[in-house]
Amino acid sequence: MAWSKLKQQLESFLCPALYGRVEYRATGYRYLPDKAGLCYIAVDKKNVLNMGDKTTLIRWYQTELEIKNDSDIQIPINNEEIETVRKDTKGIVPEDRLKIIAKSRKIAEYAKELVAAQSALSKSNFTVVANKFLSISIEESIESNDILLNILALVDRRVGKKRILNISEKIKLKHPIVKYFYELRLSTL
Repeated sequence: MAWSKLKQQLESFLCPALYGRVEYRATGYRYLPDKAGLCYIAVDKKNVLNMGDKTTLIRWYQTELEIKNDSDIQIPINNEEIETVRKDTKGIVPEDRLKIIAKSRKIAEYAKELVAAQSALSKSNFTVVANKFLSISIEESIESNDILLNILALVDRRVGKKRILNISEKIKLKHPIVKYFYELRLSTL
């Protein structure tokens, strides 16, 4: 699909409050047709997401340690995870330490997923992911581990107020760029 038609379709799915604020932009090179141009998403005329560019407004993580040490990341743990740690340690660890171990395990798991998602995003082709978004359901896009699919779903008009409010816990475990677009969408409700 040509870029202009793809852009038109994506923008037709934007929620009315974000129409004109969120833009999909692309650069192409006339004399290098085999080279992919750059695709990026702009909010209020500022480039917010330029795939593969670490100078965007959103924080990009280099290592798992950076994620573990980031105080902005809040990871909720539940009783099942604490029970798993209790069983693994055979009950000889104090209760307060069990929570710390469970949280540490969950942060390590989250960090690996986040770095993997970032590297996939930097290698992804925007047009391929956008075409995939147009052909799958909104639920699949929201549940996906693909950052770009999450973003496209969050700014979509088919995602209503109730669904936006219901996914707040899931968004806490997503990449900061997904959180940014979630907050943007919340501000329109």
